[in-house]
Amino acid sequence: MNSSNLNIKESPATAGSNNPPLGGGGADNSIFISDKAKAKVVSLMTDAGVINDQSYFLRVGVVGGGCSGLSYKMDFDNEVKPMDQVFEDKGIKIVCDLKSFLYLVNTELEFSDGLNGKGFYFNNPNASRSCGCGESFAV
Repeated sequence: MNSSNLNIKESPATAGSNNPPLGGGGADNSIFISDKAKAKVVSLMTDAGVINDQSYFLRVGVVGGGCSGLSYKMDFDNEVKPMDQVFEDKGIKIVCDLKSFLYLVNTELEFSDGLNGKGFYFNNPNASRSCGCGESFAV
């Protein structure tokens, strides 16, 4: 599954915010997932046929590019690399490479199915600004 099919957006409402993530059980220095995003991830993993394979997890990351300089990526994976950071929130295993984690620390993955757009977005307290399309950010 590739991240372009997941409709990833960064929430402009949280760009530059110092507010902690809404969910995530209160642990600091982690990556969190909302209940709605968890439900969608489970649905997508079921559709992909990997829901019963415990080796699969949600990989999130940051890549260079986009209007503001950095873009989010998200996919299912089953290979943990040596410098990966591994988290679990609400029963979902989330893995991130170390470099991306520096940009994503305390970020919460959300999902919206409202009229303003459908897809995943990141509530990232580290983002200082985001572009108009909502798919890239800067720190």
